[in-house]
Amino acid sequence: MALLRQKKVPLLGIDISSTSVKLIELSRRSKGYHVESYAVEPLPPNSVTDRNVSDVELVGQAIQRAVKKSGARTKYAACAVAGSAVITKVITMPANLSDEEMENQIMIEADQYIPYRLDEVRMDFEVLRPVPNEPGKVEVLLAASRQDNVDVRVAALENAGLIAQVVDVEAFALENSVGLLMRDLPGQGQDAVVAVADVGATLTTLSVMQDLRIIYSREQQFGGRQLTEEIQRRYGLSYEEAGLAKRQGGLPDNYEPEVLEPFKQSMAMEISRALQFFYSASQIGAVDQIYVAGGCAAIGGVADAIEAKTGTRCTVANPFAGMTVSPRIRKEVIQNDAPAMMIATGLALRSFD
Repeated sequence: MALLRQKKVPLLGIDISSTSVKLIELSRRSKGYHVESYAVEPLPPNSVTDRNVSDVELVGQAIQRAVKKSGARTKYAACAVAGSAVITKVITMPANLSDEEMENQIMIEADQYIPYRLDEVRMDFEVLRPVPNEPGKVEVLLAASRQDNVDVRVAALENAGLIAQVVDVEAFALENSVGLLMRDLPGQGQDAVVAVADVGATLTTLSVMQDLRIIYSREQQFGGRQLTEEIQRRYGLSYEEAGLAKRQGGLPDNYEPEVLEPFKQSMAMEISRALQFFYSASQIGAVDQIYVAGGCAAIGGVADAIEAKTGTRCTVANPFAGMTVSPRIRKEVIQNDAPAMMIATGLALRSFD
């Protein structure tokens, strides 16, 4: 699904997060996917606030730097809006309608589902499945976002010299990439209940999926910025110096036992708490597998800490496992960034829809 989509072409998957731009370009080969281009570029402070692009020019410049760093040559891109900026609803429609007829019918009835004027929104739909026990009916997923949420991302891409072919929803891009992770599960995970804990700079998002569809999502105010701020406070560094030291090392011997280990335990506690909220709100039953994603997933030992706290098998998300990689990309670097590349990878996979 995409709020804006055009003719299928090779796409750069571009994830605009609160702290960085992440770029992936994939191609498909006989043995699977191949990473053609890749880059992560930091964003200037306050260029994205509350997951919304607040400075189109600065974000566009960061995207341009990411494209140059990656060596990508295609000018077409897919990006995504945050799930909190999107209204989704599953509706029932006659199965015999063409896409055009279904779109016309949805536009006629849209004011029942969308609390905005239709000229203020971007809207799209996707047929999901037949309705159980109702022959001739299908479930249709409707998604809509305020037009300005879409337009600022399109403008940022255009400022970088790119053309927006797809504006997706982060949650749907995540669903798209999780299928890559589940190939190692029994039956490729088709009957599994899987949770993805995406721990970013300021937010932790727990998404629970069944049959590769998100059935539950919860956001909590917790992320890697808390670790950076603790390093800053403990060792008298600037925020920028603390962030650099967190990534590159060189901190005193007491850093791991006194700062990093408590942070990992806090992360495990937050994810366990989010799971408990899911269990209390759902009749689905136990989660079979947790994948930890986001920048904080690269911290050594986090999966073990989460598994110990939740009692559920936990693995660090790596959408590139099983993919080949261009020789111009350093494998150790892309593997370190892999857990944070889930949304960008899901967007790049739109090239093959």
